[in-house]
Amino acid sequence: MKRFLRLPLGLILIVAAAACTQPNATPTPTPEDVITVGFTASETGVYADESLRQANGIKLWVQHVNDAGGIRLANGQFIKVALKTHDDASDPLQADAMYKKLAADDDVDFLFGPYSSELTNPAAAIANQNGKILISAGAASDIGFQRNFKTVYQVYTPASRYLVPALEIISAVDPGANRLAFLYESEAFATIAALSISNELQSRDLFTIYTESYRTGTTDFSSFVQKIGAVTPDVILAGGHTDDGKAIAQELARQGVTAKIIVLLDSASQPAFSSLGASAIGFMGPSQWEPDSFYTTANVAMGGPAFYGTSGTEFSLAYQQTYGEPADSYAAGGYAAGLVLQHAIEQAGTVSRDKILAALDDTNILTFFGRLQFDTGTKNHGLQIGHEVVYVQWQLDPAGNLVKRVVWPVDLANAPLTYPKP
Repeated sequence: MKRFLRLPLGLILIVAAAACTQPNATPTPTPEDVITVGFTASETGVYADESLRQANGIKLWVQHVNDAGGIRLANGQFIKVALKTHDDASDPLQADAMYKKLAADDDVDFLFGPYSSELTNPAAAIANQNGKILISAGAASDIGFQRNFKTVYQVYTPASRYLVPALEIISAVDPGANRLAFLYESEAFATIAALSISNELQSRDLFTIYTESYRTGTTDFSSFVQKIGAVTPDVILAGGHTDDGKAIAQELARQGVTAKIIVLLDSASQPAFSSLGASAIGFMGPSQWEPDSFYTTANVAMGGPAFYGTSGTEFSLAYQQTYGEPADSYAAGGYAAGLVLQHAIEQAGTVSRDKILAALDDTNILTFFGRLQFDTGTKNHGLQIGHEVVYVQWQLDPAGNLVKRVVWPVDLANAPLTYPKP
């Protein structure tokens, strides 16, 4: 897979084809000039924080599209975007009911997925049953995209590839650090991430000396950490989502259990991880996107896919100005889902579903979020095959402040890896 240089980039909300519009004024939209995109957000429950930021990213994309006059079709017509949303309360049954409402009663034109694989799985099935195109903004589980669905597309790097960079890092910096401990949440995302790398472990002569799962909602990790400490691993791979990952990190620190590398799924990439203070130093984790990992038009000269959409710098600035907080991977994923749909409509030149599906199958673009391309085979149709996670590590800057740095891959890093973990 090609890597890309980091260079500044001006704002590009509409690609070159759309930029070549006639100089006459944008027509005033009429009701038929609007497409409606539906999705659910978790206003309450375990996914409320992540879902809010994902929804904000989607709304920012809509704002940018409409401020630019809309999505331009082949006939010169501009289509604006409206949103229809419902609360899924972080509940799969509620998500199921609300996506049925969106697809049937609300009859939206397109769908975005909710946050989490748990909620996206029923939403994707409903979208496929109703022939609605769904762009999944916040689901990483592979299983949801291995059901031969024809209208569902994934933006996130699949869970099966989340931990591969950790193994690349181990092999690169210390091939002798080959004793691994796994502690993971027993839900789809974390289970797939932990169990799908067995072939990678074998090919790199890495050995699992401890593996155990815990139920979602677990808060007491003392016994798990005690068992990990007893086997003295070189590498610890742990967690599932934000809160459990932080709790594991706290318990590791409390018991004084450490390793050369400690990777936490999801949790270590979140700004809230800094609340651990000195206990956070050295922890690593995968992230779907970081503001400091810049993908730009430089890849075009290197033979890569064309760059599409706004730059990472300008997305981050717009999000900060709009919502009063820094953008994170959840917000970026929501915005990227919008870019995927926008690009497909522009390539199709129409709002015809079949032509947009063909354009989605042909998608191979680079965005501020990274490369985006979909598997078009029968088994994994819609599975993301272009995007890759970056790895972050919490470090101290020269002034002694705790900061999150991108450390892998090297050509996207803004700091060297601290190894072994302090």
